[in-house]
Amino acid sequence: MTLHLTTEERALLAGDHGEAVSLAMRILVSAAELLGAQALVRITSAHIDGCLYHGDGGVEFAEKLVATGGRVVVPTTLNVGALDLLHPDTVRADPSKLAMARRQMDAYVSMGAEPTFTCAPYQIGHQPAFGEQVAWGESNAIAFANSVLGARTERYGDFLDACCALAGRAPLHGLHIEQNRQATVVVDTTNVPDALKGQDVFYPVLGSWLGLEVGREVSVIIGLPSTVSRDQLKALGASAASTGAVALFHVVGVTPEAPSLDAVVSKTQSVDRIKLTADMVKGALKRLSTTNTVERIDAVAVGSPHFSITEFEVLLTLVRGRHMAIPFYACTARATLQELEVRGDLLQLQEAGVEIVTDTCVVVTPILRESEGVLMTNSGKFAHYAPSNTGYEVVYGSLEDCVESAATGLVARTEAIWSW
Repeated sequence: MTLHLTTEERALLAGDHGEAVSLAMRILVSAAELLGAQALVRITSAHIDGCLYHGDGGVEFAEKLVATGGRVVVPTTLNVGALDLLHPDTVRADPSKLAMARRQMDAYVSMGAEPTFTCAPYQIGHQPAFGEQVAWGESNAIAFANSVLGARTERYGDFLDACCALAGRAPLHGLHIEQNRQATVVVDTTNVPDALKGQDVFYPVLGSWLGLEVGREVSVIIGLPSTVSRDQLKALGASAASTGAVALFHVVGVTPEAPSLDAVVSKTQSVDRIKLTADMVKGALKRLSTTNTVERIDAVAVGSPHFSITEFEVLLTLVRGRHMAIPFYACTARATLQELEVRGDLLQLQEAGVEIVTDTCVVVTPILRESEGVLMTNSGKFAHYAPSNTGYEVVYGSLEDCVESAATGLVARTEAIWSW
């Protein structure tokens, strides 16, 4: 296929708008040609995942864009970095890595991106409208933007998302195109007890199963309650994007593109239908823990994706009058931390022994105090990545389980809800 550029896009490519934009366009054009796109599409926002330090090349790329005059041309938020800039002593790394991580974060701010440093920009006001074309990085944010907001983005990786933000364009392919957003897998959850579907702890499990089962396919889920919350959908999408490559799912009667099953089921491709069983759910639940024999845990971490203010409200209720016996990390956006401060809730959390982490999280940078141990979490994403990224074994449980376990240091999990 031949990629067709507009007159304006050819000018961007030629350098009429500066060297940085020309570089970004050269990368975008190469990516579009590789993907078989026939055109680029204008975007209205971006979320950049490239400010997390993985090596000096990422720093050099960002600083090259700054040095050549790079500026974002659409509203742009930044994903987590490798530092907690508000609590500098949180991250344990050698000075050279800390310095490089700071340079990488600073470079994107210098380009005009908003210093949000959160994996959940949709929780702090960056919410593109239904049908808007955007270019978002970070797997959970992509799934949320597509599925819950009904915006349109593909899975943009590090540095390509920044190029989109500088050029105001993205390759017109994949989920940017209406017909590619139709579901080819129907997941029927009607067998799952309503009591379980009402629990937050169910949704990371469902997402973990979904990602393993459907991979990159678009699915539509039937049988979930209309009252399913945004935090529950966030947890579902984050797990599905971690275990698979899920960038879009529909929930009939809940997500904006799925008022009915017929509205989103593919009319042109074959459709697989799967009825969720107890064995499927229990298998996914078991997979989220790497150990089921330990009695003690060494730390608890929540907030992947970043904890919302609503989740903090629940946590405040659970920790009231208690004190954590082991480290308890709650990762969140700096904007959410500010809201906790305004509400007067931060002190209660700190008195209970909850350590707030902003701008980053315990899985992407060295924060945990020991080099190994057992981590408990209510996050499917933490559960998936923690063993390889931190060296910790993982125990999965509900937020209530996490608080109860942290208060004693002993594993406490509610098992009865899974018996069906």
